[in-house]
Amino acid sequence: MNTTFRASTALEHNNRDEAIDRAVMAAQAGDMDAIRFLYMRYKDNVYGYVLSIVREQHEAEDCTQQVFMKLISAIQKYEPRTVPFTAWILRVARNVAIDHLRQRRAIPQEEVLGSTRQTDESSRECRWGLEVALEALPEEQRNVVVLRHLVGLSPGEIATRMGRTESSIHGLHHRGRLTLRRELADLDCAPVARAA
Repeated sequence: MNTTFRASTALEHNNRDEAIDRAVMAAQAGDMDAIRFLYMRYKDNVYGYVLSIVREQHEAEDCTQQVFMKLISAIQKYEPRTVPFTAWILRVARNVAIDHLRQRRAIPQEEVLGSTRQTDESSRECRWGLEVALEALPEEQRNVVVLRHLVGLSPGEIATRMGRTESSIHGLHHRGRLTLRRELADLDCAPVARAA
């Protein structure tokens, strides 16, 4: 198959989903041009999302490459009826980033870093607490919280990406924040207000 794919423009907004659907179907049939199209279309989104999780540019670049390498074989599992492709590829990206964090955590940091300052220990504990608390959220709430607070998307942009209504995104965001606050409190990692 040798179909030419091109990125959509703002004027072609209504056709963008159809172009993505065609590219996904072609990629599932083994068309590398379609994979390249999907890479060009989603690489910045995936990179920004992964960076919000791993918090280091070079690691985020590595993870982004892993996502698209994984896409070549994993795209066979994608079913358009179940979830929009954007949400699906961000889920793949999230899994790659979380796996990366788990692998990185396997090396005792004391061996690598030597003695650390108290502030380093405190920030490491806070980061660990946030990761654990995010893992405790239901997937849709976690995605909304991450896209809103770490990626910086508006509720309308999140609704578009997840194929939901904006009001449902507000509800997921509200419930996600409440659950996150409870989880952080249970882990003794909740933020505290400083006295003036």
